[in-house]
Amino acid sequence: MKWIKDEEFIRGNIPMTKFEVRLITIGLLEIEEGDTFLDIGAGTGSISIEAGLQGANVYAIEKEEEGIDLINKNAEKFGTSVNVINDIAPSGIDKVPYFNKCFIGGSGKKLKDIVDEVTLRISEGGIVAGNFITLSNLYRFQTLLKEKGYQDIETRLIQASMVDKRTGLLKSQNPIFIVRGRKS
Repeated sequence: MKWIKDEEFIRGNIPMTKFEVRLITIGLLEIEEGDTFLDIGAGTGSISIEAGLQGANVYAIEKEEEGIDLINKNAEKFGTSVNVINDIAPSGIDKVPYFNKCFIGGSGKKLKDIVDEVTLRISEGGIVAGNFITLSNLYRFQTLLKEKGYQDIETRLIQASMVDKRTGLLKSQNPIFIVRGRKS
């Protein structure tokens, strides 16, 4: 299996989930062949592309035109298919007929509404995960999952750093909280 390095993605001014966080997120989502996966706030499509390469049928909701363009270009580059929905979640979630895995990468201050809609539509036993950089959104998401009766809720803090090839200096990335839960 080949995992895509950050520098291989076509990039723009849209945020992208970094390599180490992407791998752990995909693992926690337990993406496998035949899943139907929804990526909310898909950005450059890095999570969507990796899920597609795992064999999932992928839907991505993205509001930014640049993001939509990047998702389509990256999907083509890596030979996978992503059904892109140009909308602002929670709008657009109802355009996905069925899904059993969901990633929330961006919520635009509508986290509660998004979790409400995802909970209505995700299949029983489905997994939802989110990545957060702020403690307030982390706590809010954990609370929402508990209130909605999700099981197997896990939280991880990922802090990755790389040694710069040219300078030998350590370059750190923002710490990211990854939270996942399974709909009971």
